[in-house]
Amino acid sequence: MSPGRRRRLASSSLLLVLTVGGIWLLDRRGAVPPPAPEPAARPASLDAAGAATRAERRPEERTWRLRVTTHPPGALLSIRPTGGAAQRARTPFKDAVAGGELELVAARTGYNRLVQRLTLDRDRSLDLWLDPAGLLHHKLGELRSGSNPKQVAFSPDGRELWVSLLGGRGVEVFDTRTMRRRKAIRLGRHGAVEVLFTRDGRTVYASQMETASVWEIDRRSFRVRRRLATKGNWSKVMALSPDQRTLYVANWVSSDVSEIDLGKGRVRRLLRTVRTPRGLWPTPDGRRLYVTGFQDGELQRIDLASGRARTLLRTGGAMRHLVGDPRGRRLYADDMGTNQAFVVDLASERVRRLAGTDNVPNTIDLTADGRVLAFSDFLDNRVSLYAVPPYQKLAAGGGGRAAAHRAELAKR
Repeated sequence: MSPGRRRRLASSSLLLVLTVGGIWLLDRRGAVPPPAPEPAARPASLDAAGAATRAERRPEERTWRLRVTTHPPGALLSIRPTGGAAQRARTPFKDAVAGGELELVAARTGYNRLVQRLTLDRDRSLDLWLDPAGLLHHKLGELRSGSNPKQVAFSPDGRELWVSLLGGRGVEVFDTRTMRRRKAIRLGRHGAVEVLFTRDGRTVYASQMETASVWEIDRRSFRVRRRLATKGNWSKVMALSPDQRTLYVANWVSSDVSEIDLGKGRVRRLLRTVRTPRGLWPTPDGRRLYVTGFQDGELQRIDLASGRARTLLRTGGAMRHLVGDPRGRRLYADDMGTNQAFVVDLASERVRRLAGTDNVPNTIDLTADGRVLAFSDFLDNRVSLYAVPPYQKLAAGGGGRAAAHRAELAKR
């Protein structure tokens, strides 16, 4: 397969006391001020100001503009204040609503009933996504991206979503709360394949196939610090060593892995691998590097002290991704060509088939809190975000609407 075809496929406190005739500053450690005289009658203007202040403090005593849009439109919307009667309307909805704690319920035939709780203390505009009946997770929204979004990656603090644009000229950064684009970072004349965060979230690395390089980006300022040459060909997947001082980069065409010294900013050595290396995983002790080979479905282990390699598995398929148990006991791999997932016992290096999968398994991951999912639509220039329910609900869901979804897919 040609490179061109392969490319296509984020003291003390002071108390202010007001009295008629003076202002007292009371240090809480000091004496109590003399008693204030009886206050005179308050002018009407002060009473009005006080009422306005009280209204500001109590959102339920005034109305606020509320706009609710559902996707798709035409849902029956119920707006119920705490202890009050519900107001019903069809979406899209736009009107003045009494403030306070509200329960919004959107219902439409063929879709899951959606319940949202809202504190209405200011004018609000909501976009709500209705999920097809039976879907276990809930769609939060969509982001329009640049050309060919390849990878999506949450920043360690979950505040940003970074998207690499294979058909664009770099990466885009989105705010996960507002779902708006914060920054487009240009990386020369080409796009990016994947992004990788350091553990503290301060630095981001973006790989670039065409220039066989990795761009180092300051996350706070979004500025490129430097470009690191890999000395390989068609650089893709990256992995950081446990001490964060070494960057490993898989070179798809030259069939090797670049070992980059981040302190010096240059390649320390090139490690020969199985053909078309992709997935990378260094062990927590920093002694071994595991590599997947896409060409022949191989799983390889490299001893980093000697550079010697051993092939643990060859399926004849297309081994793609690697994810390791943080405790360093197990390693998981998927095979895109044979529709299988494998697990490696790292103490013995014995490999066993974990499970069969659906067609063409791609990226895999292990959950931390596992509560938000993002994925890219490569040809539609779109990223979708979903809230993931607790594992117990997923396990008991019987696959949700997977069968119905497959039946809906267009046949080509």
